[in-house]
Amino acid sequence: MENNQHFFYVLTCKDGSFYGGYTNNLERRIKLHNEGKGAKYTRGRGPVTLTYYQGFSSKSEALKAEYHFKQFTRKQKIEFLKEEMGEYDVAAKKL
Repeated sequence: MENNQHFFYVLTCKDGSFYGGYTNNLERRIKLHNEGKGAKYTRGRGPVTLTYYQGFSSKSEALKAEYHFKQFTRKQKIEFLKEEMGEYDVAAKKL
């Protein structure tokens, strides 16, 4: 991954919920989420797994993708992920 990339990413939390975020260092950001130092939403919902990411050339584009994803209902998020990733089963099982 290039250092000057900007990423929109989607995590699946252990409770089956999705979290969309922005970073310019994907590996570091996921590590922070799993250490409980990431977003407030993911604290207590870890461990999280990276489900999807997309690179952008500008921060603005990545933040727009994140905002758009966060406006979706859960059903729309699942459909988005299925479309982007093929028929991979993105609907995590509920505990």
